[in-house]
Amino acid sequence: MRELNVDLIKQEFPNGFNIEKDCLLYDQTTGLPSLKEISRMRCLILAICTEGHIEYTVDTEKQRIGKGDLMIISEGQVIGDFEMSADCKGTVLALSKDFFQEIVSGIRELSALFLFARLHPVFHADDRLVKELIAYVQSVKIKMLDLDHQFRREMVSTILKVLIYDMCNVIYRLHNVEKTGKTRAESIFADFIKLVEKEFRTERRVSWYAEQLCITPKYLSETIKHISKRTPSDWIDYYVMLEIRVMLKNTKMSIKQIAEELTFPNQSFLGKYFKEHYGMSPSQYRRS
Repeated sequence: MRELNVDLIKQEFPNGFNIEKDCLLYDQTTGLPSLKEISRMRCLILAICTEGHIEYTVDTEKQRIGKGDLMIISEGQVIGDFEMSADCKGTVLALSKDFFQEIVSGIRELSALFLFARLHPVFHADDRLVKELIAYVQSVKIKMLDLDHQFRREMVSTILKVLIYDMCNVIYRLHNVEKTGKTRAESIFADFIKLVEKEFRTERRVSWYAEQLCITPKYLSETIKHISKRTPSDWIDYYVMLEIRVMLKNTKMSIKQIAEELTFPNQSFLGKYFKEHYGMSPSQYRRS
């Protein structure tokens, strides 16, 4: 499976406006990129649809965005089955992981908001917000074209930070995150998710994650449940199941090879685990 970063998108669709290998912008003047191959994203995609619709899968789950919808595809997710209507219009931004981290440093509660967006990659915005977001994007475009501006990159970063704040506000309302008492909990949640994303292929014990974070398993469980309404085990299973589904759908690896890749004791154990969480065997899922 190919891995898609800002530079590769730029090579495939060279009409976009860009800041080196950090940021790409497409709008009505450039046409929107249409991804033909299944790809694992090594960048973040933010998109706003103003006309028509787009259908695609994220981590094998079908999605559809239409007029007034916002779309977020996070780094590490797998996108495929991309179809765009002939009348589709909108804006697409591709941000490198490092540039995105630079932009959002200091934004409160970002981990919870973007993890919610990872599970709900499409959400609707009212006309007023869509117009505001498009205005931000046009400001980004103007600064991208101003090649003589000494602080061109910094200006783009600042405008995008405002845009992301407005997008996060939509997610915030959907997620109904409480504003009080979350600083320490948010930090633990963010550290836990980063650790799970790095280690889930080989480690699935909640006690191990608690030990790495220097807290008790009980405190970890209470904190993660309070922040995300899911247990640590739920999150670990989410990443494991996601990886299994992606491998079954998008690679030719045998189920035995997938079991070995994800350090299951054997193929039978993986099959039992998958059926318990998804209601069918790996083979049935691959054929479906």
